[in-house]
Amino acid sequence: MKRQIITIDEAKCNGCGLCVSACHEGAIGLENGKAKLLRDDYCDGLGDCLPACPTGAISFETREAEAYNEEAMRERANARANAHARSGSAPAAHSGCPGSAARSLARSGPADGTPQKGESGKAGFSRVTDSVSTSELRQWPVQLKLAPVNAPYFDGANLLVAADCTAFAYAAFHEDFIRNRIALIGCPKLDPGDYTEKLTAILAENDVKSLTIVRMEVPCCGGLANQATEALKASGKFIPWQVVTISIDGKIL
Repeated sequence: MKRQIITIDEAKCNGCGLCVSACHEGAIGLENGKAKLLRDDYCDGLGDCLPACPTGAISFETREAEAYNEEAMRERANARANAHARSGSAPAAHSGCPGSAARSLARSGPADGTPQKGESGKAGFSRVTDSVSTSELRQWPVQLKLAPVNAPYFDGANLLVAADCTAFAYAAFHEDFIRNRIALIGCPKLDPGDYTEKLTAILAENDVKSLTIVRMEVPCCGGLANQATEALKASGKFIPWQVVTISIDGKIL
């Protein structure tokens, strides 16, 4: 049968493996350092892997291909899960570039978004008065393009989606925004593509408790806020959310 299916340009592929993680059906694997469509019948043709590819190596084509076989895909997924259970190991969250591997970072303090100390500031965020600052980052990677859709640290998380300039403009960004949150950053002006679909999947497929969006005051930065709020609507989740705007001179507006 003729149908829409992905195709991978090997010349453009850098072997990062992000598409492997993005493909929930397991249709893509790495062979000789390059991404490859392993089986036509595992590819549903929806293209979850497309926005994950940083080099634009993946696209759609219409050609003769086996029909999508959801039953076979699920049997394979169950077999892999059983194999991991027997071996006592957990499936890897990412099998490509080590620098993009999903990992949690241990931090002390409550995980419910409650400030640990300091006086209340604008928008309910606390200003910590310690003279020594420490990183509040709880996970890696932080770039939206590199972040997996599913990772253990998303469960029960207070999610922060921030324009990447905000951390440079606002001095207490770690203490006031990253603390007790899972942080994802992006630039709606410079990043290719749209993050609505990926953010929708993250919100829909994980037990996210709240969403905070931090943007700059410049008009182009509104794109990230729009994508995040549209993703929240599309996910069907009803969770607390807010948009915080940072001025160019580093103030909360």
